[in-house]
Amino acid sequence: MLISLSIKNFALIEQLEMNFSDQLSIITGETGAGKSILLGALGLVLGKRADLTSLKDKEQKCVIEAHFQINKYNLQAFFEDNDLDYEDTTIIRREILPSGKSRAFVNDSPVNLTELQDLSDFLLDIHSQHQTQELSNEEYQIRILDAVAGHQDNLDAYELQLSHYKSAKSELKKLLAEKESLAKEQDYNSFLLEELLSAHLKPGEQSELESVFEKLNNVEFIKENLDKSLAISNEEQMGIIQNLKEVKASLQKIANISPDFNGLFERVSSVLIEFDDISNELQQQAEKLVNDPEKLELVNQKLQVIYSLQKKHQVDSVEELLEIQNDLDGKLVLAGDLESHIQRLEGQISENTGKLDAIAAEITQNRNKAVPVLIGKITEILSQLGMPNARFQFEIKPLENYTPTGKDEIQLLFSANKGTDFGLLKKVASGGEMSRIMLAVKAVLANYSKLPTIIFDEIDTGVSGEIAHKMGDIMKQMSGQMQVFAITHLPQIAAKGHQHYKVFKSIQGETTVSELKLLSQNERVVEIAEMLSGKDISDSALNHAKALLN
Repeated sequence: MLISLSIKNFALIEQLEMNFSDQLSIITGETGAGKSILLGALGLVLGKRADLTSLKDKEQKCVIEAHFQINKYNLQAFFEDNDLDYEDTTIIRREILPSGKSRAFVNDSPVNLTELQDLSDFLLDIHSQHQTQELSNEEYQIRILDAVAGHQDNLDAYELQLSHYKSAKSELKKLLAEKESLAKEQDYNSFLLEELLSAHLKPGEQSELESVFEKLNNVEFIKENLDKSLAISNEEQMGIIQNLKEVKASLQKIANISPDFNGLFERVSSVLIEFDDISNELQQQAEKLVNDPEKLELVNQKLQVIYSLQKKHQVDSVEELLEIQNDLDGKLVLAGDLESHIQRLEGQISENTGKLDAIAAEITQNRNKAVPVLIGKITEILSQLGMPNARFQFEIKPLENYTPTGKDEIQLLFSANKGTDFGLLKKVASGGEMSRIMLAVKAVLANYSKLPTIIFDEIDTGVSGEIAHKMGDIMKQMSGQMQVFAITHLPQIAAKGHQHYKVFKSIQGETTVSELKLLSQNERVVEIAEMLSGKDISDSALNHAKALLN
């Protein structure tokens, strides 16, 4: 319940602080006195958007703070889920800065507007005049019926299954699109992969093949130069090896004379050993050298295949071609995995559908059971409110598709008088009838809903006299189960309150301000008398006011 409200620098309010009881509180005041300002301030606390026009003094920040007693409403889980500190007396504060920025806090923890709006759904129902038209809304009608049916567990289970179902359907749609895309590419990818596989590529083979090709393609030239090198190296009289042997023999004779000569001798010996090895290698290369036109052609063909593949795939090495080969292979494997995944998802969706249909059928069954209970309670209250012949019908039709609340389409039909046909509520009910029906609905819901506070903003539009008395009685009965506020222009309703507040304007210096005052018993008499007869209060009006209060 709302236990206190503090407003600073908002619209026509400079500063206001007020405490409230847990019963029926009445708020009255002349048109334009500031009742809508109070509702606007509460709206900001509950997460509505704000702008600089909300500030009375554009140089100062606006602060609105509301204290709620919430220990009876099992909201600990909500606070935990949103990482907020839970307090039995929870404080919600909204600040609007002169810069236009807005901040919100729950128990001094910063929150965004979405979190604030979600919390407000558990705390307060502000019923303004235009919201009476919600009765014509199918979604609202379903909420009324579900409250009476009392199957929130089924609705939660349905919502969870629907979430799984939608998630699986979304993923399936994505996979089917991917499959279609892959199918278009699959034949071409298969061709490219087969082309690469048939080339039997190996890492490093390109350079090896190019080396072999160069040798085979230049056999005569290579042989000519190898033979010349061997001849120079091994000629008996003037060959390099023979000359090196003679140099070595000469240095050997003087090696013992000086370390310098010995060093030269050792170096020449090493050169002779190395060159002798080179000569042997030249001999082996010359012997291995064979003119093989067939092998040359095979090597050339393989190289041309590699060059062609590199050009097609715009790469420069066999290693890059092998990477492309692996990638294509992976895509083809993915197509197979994709089909398997699609089949699993289709099975999951089929299972979800079965569960959803079962829960939806139970929800429909519960709604059908709740219909006569709800109609009975509403018509009983409407009979008290001067509509003894009011009749209702709920038409519940099955749907093929899934909605957020089940597989039902609901229409609320209404007849106000005997002998008249049923019609859609929004088309056949007058404004006064809609107000009374809405009050009846709220009164019924008070027995099923855990909402702590409701504010009726002139729900009495279009009624007067004895009906107003009855509306006041119903609100008073509701206040036995929840905190009720009624903003009214009717003295019959105003007299029913446990507390009575008056909103009024006053002139302070050069500015107009709105104020809210808790009326004493004598002040209530005067206020209600004024509501009865206007500013010129007669004795009869005062007596009538006292009678209403008693």
